[in-house]
Amino acid sequence: MACPWCFIGKRRFERALGAWEHGDEVEVTWHSYQLDPTLPERYDGGEVEYLSRVKGMPVEQVRQMIGHVAEQAAGEGLRYDFDALVVANSLRAHQLLHLARSTDAKTADAVKDGLLSAHFERGVDIGDVEALVEIGTAAGLDADEIRASLADERHLPAVRADIQQAREIGVNGVPFFVFDMRLALSGAQPPEVFVQALERARELSLEDSPAR
Repeated sequence: MACPWCFIGKRRFERALGAWEHGDEVEVTWHSYQLDPTLPERYDGGEVEYLSRVKGMPVEQVRQMIGHVAEQAAGEGLRYDFDALVVANSLRAHQLLHLARSTDAKTADAVKDGLLSAHFERGVDIGDVEALVEIGTAAGLDADEIRASLADERHLPAVRADIQQAREIGVNGVPFFVFDMRLALSGAQPPEVFVQALERARELSLEDSPAR
């Protein structure tokens, strides 16, 4: 939720699915991963200061870096606002995503989009319960169920399991796409690269299918 390339990668992957002739056969499942699980629930500094500290980079270099990212985002129709961005621990946001996943894939995708937009475009604190209620209800979830699930953390084990699985398969950065547990692709790749991966994964699946 906190990597700016994830929203860009999501949009490029969606364009790939829209262009691929078998795109309607693909089922997308969003999994959890945290780049910085040590982040406190509320962080006092801004994004530039935070990135400068964790990456050990001069502030001006960070500003140039995020300026480049914002340009790439704009190319996908996204309006990033790094000055308004609230640096927040994403653990609650991931629990909301798992609640949405337990409903259906369409709801999960809407919540994923809502979380990314809230964080990068609208300066929303995605660690705040009421902000998450607003994002979740916009995607069709029930407000009381959202509050209850975040209060008792019923989806936290599933979030932890996702993160552990990511470690086991060698994920150390995001976005990271896994195709049918056969192929993996790291980064916000161009749509044509995603299409190639989708094609190859489909070929491998067909090769494994029993002869008819």
